[in-house]
Parts: sequence; C-alpha cells; structure tokens
Amino acid sequence: MTETNRIEYKRELSEGLEKEVIAFLNYREGGILFIGIDKNGNTYGLADADRDQLKIKDRLKNNIRPSAMGLFDIVSEVRDGKDILKVIVASGPEKPYHLKKYGMSEKGCVIRLGSAAEPMPQKMIDELFAKRTRNSISKIKAGRQDLSFSQLKIYYEESGHILGKAFAKNLELLTEDDSFNYAAYLLADKNNTSIKVAKYSGTNRTDLIESNEYGDECLVKATKQVIDKIAVENRTTTKITAKEREQANLWNPIALREAIINAFVHNDYTNEILPKFEIFTDRIEITSAGGLPEGLSKQEFFEGFSVPRNKELMRIFKDLELVEQLGSGIPRILEYYGKESFSFSDNFLRMTFVAQEVTVESTVSEDDKEGGQIGGAMGGLKGGQIGGLKNSTIDNLNQITQRQKEVLKLIESDNRISRSGIAEVLHINESAIQKHLNNLRDAGFIKRKGGTRGYWEVILKEKDE
Repeated sequence: MTETNRIEYKRELSEGLEKEVIAFLNYREGGILFIGIDKNGNTYGLADADRDQLKIKDRLKNNIRPSAMGLFDIVSEVRDGKDILKVIVASGPEKPYHLKKYGMSEKGCVIRLGSAAEPMPQKMIDELFAKRTRNSISKIKAGRQDLSFSQLKIYYEESGHILGKAFAKNLELLTEDDSFNYAAYLLADKNNTSIKVAKYSGTNRTDLIESNEYGDECLVKATKQVIDKIAVENRTTTKITAKEREQANLWNPIALREAIINAFVHNDYTNEILPKFEIFTDRIEITSAGGLPEGLSKQEFFEGFSVPRNKELMRIFKDLELVEQLGSGIPRILEYYGKESFSFSDNFLRMTFVAQEVTVESTVSEDDKEGGQIGGAMGGLKGGQIGGLKNSTIDNLNQITQRQKEVLKLIESDNRISRSGIAEVLHINESAIQKHLNNLRDAGFIKRKGGTRGYWEVILKEKDE
C-alpha cells in the first residue's frame, strides 16, 4: 500500500501529528493516518501503542481549533505481528481547522493535496471561515437552562466512565458564554423531543393501529427505547424442514440497529424536526431531517466517508459504544441492503427496508408425524423462540389483552428481558407489568426457568397454533 489523498503513514508518533489530522479535517473526504508504518508501507510497529494512543487523543484535543472531538477515532491494530495505530479522521463541519498556536493563518491551516499536507492559501481560509456553520446545535443556546443530566451520567457509569463536574465543558455542551447549548438540551433528563414510532395495518398510512412516543428525556434513552421497540416488531419467523429449523427476522437486526442510530446521530435538529420511524406490513421506513452534508456526494456517502452533522452527539454515542467507529454505519447497512434502500432530498434522508417474506413449511416425513415429532417442533423452545409459528399468531390470541400481547412479543424477542426492561419499552410502571406477567403465567403462556437469573419460556397451547 502506498500513500494516497486519504492515507498517510508515519513510522512513529512525531511532531507533525496535528498537521496531518488538520489536513484531513479540512479535506472534503477526511482520511486515515497510520502510525507505526513508514512511507514505503513497511510495518515497524510501536513499542507502547496504548501510551501513544493516550498521547494522540490528548494532543488532538488540546492543539486543534475548532474542537476536533467527535471527529476522529483511534483504533489499535496488529499488522505483521506488530502493534500499530490507525487514526480515522472525518471531514469537519466547521472548516477551516487550524493549529491553536498559529491561529487561522497559512501556517496554522493546512489541507490535503494529493498525498501531502499543504498550507492553505489565505483566500481559501477566509472563504471557508465565511461559510463556517454557525447554526449548529453546539452554537444554539438552549431555550431553558435548568437542565439536569442524571440519565446521561448513569449511561456513562454503565460504560465504565465517570462524568466529573466539568463534564458539560468537556463534552462541548456549552455555548461560548457558558450557557447550555441545544446539544445539552437534547441530552438532558427533561426536554420536549418526542420521537414517534408508528405502526400501520397495511402498506400505506391510512390505517394507523399503533402510535408510540419516546423522548421528553435524554436522547440516549430515547434511542435505546426505539431500538428495543423495533426489535419487538422485528419478530423471528420460522421455516421447518425435515432436518432443521431455520430462523429469520423480518429485517436484518444489525442493519436495522445501525439505521436507527444513524437517524438519531445525523438528524438535523436545528429546525426542531426529529427522526421518524414507521412500520408497515411490507417494510420499515426510517426518516431523518437533513439531506447529505454539504460537499459530500452520494458515492462518498455510500463508501463510508464521514461528515458528522452533530459531532457532539457522535462523540457521546461513541463513548457509550452505541457507535462503533466513524464511517462504519452505512457500509454495514449495505452488507444487507442495496443502495436503492436510501432516498435523498434537500431536507430529508429516508431508509426503506423491505420485509423478508418467510413462509412456514413442513416437509417432515409421515414417520416423524406418527412419532409425534411435529408436536415437539411446534412447541415452545428454550431461549424464548416460538418454533413454527406465523407472525400473526400472538396477535390472533383472543384469551389475552392487547397489552399482554405486547409483553409476550417482548419476551419472545428477548427471553431474558427484565420486568423493568419491559416497563421501560412499554412506558408503564413495573407493578402493572408484574400483573400482566402473572396473568400470562397463570394462563399457561409463559413459564419462568432458573429464577431471577434465568429466562422466560413461551408456550402457546395447541389450540392456538
């Protein structure tokens, strides 16, 4: 491999680190900096990659302006048996980026030209500064300043991080006058960001059968709730053959999760328009506000070039491991769905995933039928899967209420889900959930295995199959 317009090699961590990163930040496609590889592509490795990783993060945090936090990833890799570091840099939304000590001068601003970082002409510096995004969620002052962040702190603690007293400044949740910005508002315990998940009985919007709203609280929590809710709708269907039972979801769960998170992180919140999720019988549509970021083509979008619209949200979602690394989401979706699943306009991006059609068949031999193996195949399975059942089976149960059907679907989707987890998804208190669980258990639809550390087993009676 040789150096290109998007790839730079450095044999060791040197003084030129910030310059190379700034060049990629100012470049329309971003780039990747490998440390531990020389200019000819030979692997030398690093003596202490963990130490160098900490140094890199500290230097990029303190020496580059505007802040580059949320715009780079540092990934450890092993090549030729040696440790190297890969610094993935996104194209920044607030160009021109510059070295803090030199300011916005030709010495402080560089840009990638070919395989080199070159000084930026003063005319280009002035033009980029004039276009710099000022109407971003980091610069908009929150309409209310009495914000608290206990939910966000809990999520950080669960991920092994502690937010100190200066967390608002460190996470860039303050404006220049130290007021909470709109990013802080979105992440606060209480706000007015209602996220809608709608479900229709057909292939159009004429018959709405279910409308759920998540939000009015920390955006991270709302994201997790939407992920859980749609996971329930992504029910597992089963095709039975003579030799095996094949499980299949309506939509690929990996691609679906990436699409949901992408809609939250890259949504344009400046006009107070929120992402929307709609479930039809033949597809799911996920719509986020804002078209392609300025300067990014469709081809670059599909190739995974990252221009984060909300770098503050991107950083926090990465800290909480909801986002793996920059630019990984769209290529991961494309592993399962084609480019035709994406539609663009000036103001919106929509992802449409067609439901997989799975028929339930039985090719079991007559001998197996006589031996009662069909009954075994159709019975409840450990792990909460419902073998050989059509998608509508639970919906057609007449003995239980609509809410109990929702609880049963959640248990089917995740047989280890807790009472509090069910309550959080359905937005009702735990005591009510316990009553529904008791009713389902008394009616013989569920059975608890292994106590508090066990799992649920779903049992649908023969008369309901």
